[in-house]
Amino acid sequence: MLLEKLFERGRAFLGVDYPIICGAMTWVSDHRLVGAVAGTGAFGLLAAANAPVESLREEIEKTRQLTSRPFGVNLITVAPNYLDHLALAIELEVPTIVFAGSIPKGSEIARAKDSGANVVCFAPTDALAHKLIAEGADALILEGSEAGGHIGPVSLTVLLQQILFKVDTVPIFVAGGIARGQMMAHLLLMGAAGVQMGTRFVMSAECTAHPAFKETFRRAKARDALATPQFDSRLPVIPVRALQNEGVIEFKKLQLELLEKLDRDLIGRAEAQEHVERFWMGALRRAVVEGDVKKGSLMAGQSVGLVDEIKPLAGIIAELIEDGERELEKVLRSLG
Repeated sequence: MLLEKLFERGRAFLGVDYPIICGAMTWVSDHRLVGAVAGTGAFGLLAAANAPVESLREEIEKTRQLTSRPFGVNLITVAPNYLDHLALAIELEVPTIVFAGSIPKGSEIARAKDSGANVVCFAPTDALAHKLIAEGADALILEGSEAGGHIGPVSLTVLLQQILFKVDTVPIFVAGGIARGQMMAHLLLMGAAGVQMGTRFVMSAECTAHPAFKETFRRAKARDALATPQFDSRLPVIPVRALQNEGVIEFKKLQLELLEKLDRDLIGRAEAQEHVERFWMGALRRAVVEGDVKKGSLMAGQSVGLVDEIKPLAGIIAELIEDGERELEKVLRSLG
């Protein structure tokens, strides 16, 4: 298999058959999905989000009951429970810790590494990529703005040129807008150690997201997944890419209300930011768990336009491998 050679670095780092990561999605990436992903030979990430510490402990333990294969935990560095989540991941010797949300401190990276974990960080710029590597990151994830949920400002095609083509000291995984094996093959040829997908795995039979949530994804076009605006720098809102619905309109109204309160000194910036994050957590739960696709948050990447069928995870992985292999054979033929 032509993919074998290209899989080597990511496979060795993650300890799995296929360096295909199921990204951490709040209310979606639970022990059931992560355990099922591990069963296919791919790699799953539990979403810590802002879960109570004991809930995260339970998720890690339940995942270990489902699989003996490697998996990781995604920690949100701006979450109120972040430091407690980090302490728990260290205590339970989670094999891979992914820092997301913002840039972790060097001391936090060191603590994770001292526990024996592989440390993975998101790198939104080339300068930060070098900084994170210098501080001990074992691998990086480049996530383009095409992705769903909280996103950075730069597209994957630019990040590849800024970082992937220039940095080879650590494995680099790429994410954002990826849903097909053909794209995976080309990214591996470019030097990626593997890929991360989120939206693609929402449309798996094993994903426990509400059927109405999945049906909205099935019918959506790429152009329907838009990033939310930031109205004022005093309320530094990390853009969220989601399908447009009443919930997005409510979020825009919330921003304006919070800005008015800031103008009148009725609220501080930290409290305003907390209101924003609390809105998304609640709205996402309404959509994913309860099936409220009108007012809930439909976080989705632009790759939602590439997935229109629910399949078993084994079928999804097999399709990615088969399509990737055919693409590499096509590339070989084109080179004579």
